[in-house]
Amino acid sequence: MSIQKDFPDYLHRRHSVSKLVVHLIFVTTYRRKLLNDTMISQIHEAFLSASKRLEIDILELDGEEDHVHVLVAYPPKLAVSVLVNNLKSISSRYVRQLNTHLPRQSKSGVLWSRSYFACSTGGVTIETLKNYVRSQKAPD
Repeated sequence: MSIQKDFPDYLHRRHSVSKLVVHLIFVTTYRRKLLNDTMISQIHEAFLSASKRLEIDILELDGEEDHVHVLVAYPPKLAVSVLVNNLKSISSRYVRQLNTHLPRQSKSGVLWSRSYFACSTGGVTIETLKNYVRSQKAPD
């Protein structure tokens, strides 16, 4: 029996085999309606640029004017809170650099609220969650 052959969709590391997927929701500061399709694409780019360093996979991302949904597969060594803080800070910085017209929502100029939603995805299939996230579209 080969673990890699029997579980090809799992993350194989030297001492672990895992499949950890979290559904995250980030909301804008004060829930202001700031995001459009272009900015959501920029957020996706920022998340992808961080994915190699964090050893994560961005499975799906979409959102609306005041929040984004993202499905992330992550390694067991990475705490969800660390993952969230990294994704939020990287994307906030990147989107602000590309969209200098955005009003500052706080003294620090951050894009995201400090709060977030995180849920493991064990209750439904990943395809169901992917379809749900795809349906979260921002207006043009």
